[in-house]
Amino acid sequence: MSHVLSTANSAQPPVLASAPRPASPWRPAAILLALAAWAVASIWLAQNPHNQDLTGILSSPGASHWLGTDHLGRDVLARLAEAARVSLGLAVASASLAVCVGAALGLLAAWWGGWVDRACNLLADAIAAIPGLLWVLLIGALAPGQKWALYSGLVLTAWVEFFRFIRPTARGLLMGDQVQATRMLGFNSMYVLRWHIWPPLSGSLLKLWSYAVANAVLALAALGFINVGVRPPSAELGQMMTEALPYYGEAPWLLAAPVLLLAATVLVLQSLSVAIAKRIES
Repeated sequence: MSHVLSTANSAQPPVLASAPRPASPWRPAAILLALAAWAVASIWLAQNPHNQDLTGILSSPGASHWLGTDHLGRDVLARLAEAARVSLGLAVASASLAVCVGAALGLLAAWWGGWVDRACNLLADAIAAIPGLLWVLLIGALAPGQKWALYSGLVLTAWVEFFRFIRPTARGLLMGDQVQATRMLGFNSMYVLRWHIWPPLSGSLLKLWSYAVANAVLALAALGFINVGVRPPSAELGQMMTEALPYYGEAPWLLAAPVLLLAATVLVLQSLSVAIAKRIES
């Protein structure tokens, strides 16, 4: 009898573990929005990031200056907030315009094909042949310290990735049965784009956008670190690192603050990209 019961128990199907829930993009998005809100609110709530106090240089963190002061007596927390505004503002704006340019050219190439497709591909290959940071350096050299030059350089290097994603994906969708049936029924091009092309592309474009923002933040920090980006007295993360290096021994918090903020910002943006990608796959 026991042998029969053991045999019956062994024949029971194994209990399947529940599949893990996909990562939610709302948590990193909320952190990113909180960071942006803090950077904007500091315009009215924090001290002036450009005010100098030569009697209180390299002060350690305290009640009057939560993150201390730099080598010119300026409040580090206020300058950190200004640096976050500059970096995130330029990065988000450049990535957003790059999405528009890359998506428009990718759809144009996929829709028309022929010489339009070849011309767009030739332009993208020409841009991609030169490293992105070098493009930003070349354009930034035309107008040193000007934000529009940095913005233009970031857009120029970022739109190619969106174009190379949109073009083959949109071409495959345009050749699908749903689009062919929609065209046979007499619906116009805007209807096709609205209902058959944009929905499958929107999630992946959002993921690529967050990657582009993270790359732009790192590029701006690299330019500021070599004194090619935003010029003083405006604060920028890479520039703050360069200014803090000579005083690292006596005031290590000066270097720690921009490094930690840069690492946290990039980590949040990368987490957002990964969460969006997992949500799309699920």
